[in-house]
Amino acid sequence: MKGFKITTSNNQEIKFELYLDAAPVTSKAFVALLPFTRTFYHARVSGQEIWIDDVPQLDIIQENASIFTEPGEVVLGPSKPARTKTANCFGIYYGDGKGLDACNIFARVIESDRQKLIDLGNSIWKNGTQELTISAIEIDK
Repeated sequence: MKGFKITTSNNQEIKFELYLDAAPVTSKAFVALLPFTRTFYHARVSGQEIWIDDVPQLDIIQENASIFTEPGEVVLGPSKPARTKTANCFGIYYGDGKGLDACNIFARVIESDRQKLIDLGNSIWKNGTQELTISAIEIDK
């Protein structure tokens, strides 16, 4: 199964599996962007989320979109419809949260890495931004 991983500044890896059935367009387009490195911030309004607003440009439709996510889910703001406030945003919820506008929910952290994601989110919340690298992986199931 295809997925991706985050590599933190201290070389810790956190793995995610794609929602290939629920969000195939978003999943495929996102994997095609990889790898990339960005400085992630902690959300101010949407809850326990780390995010960026400068993901490489993706011209994707809205699919599996909602403002409601489960802890561990990953979202990407579609460029269509044009009114979307979250266009070009990429977020990872490590706990409870609610988005400002509908984003495509397209992946989730693998269960064995959930605590690592919570620790990363809390670290960014308490200590400030962190540069993270996102790269494609194959996940054994």
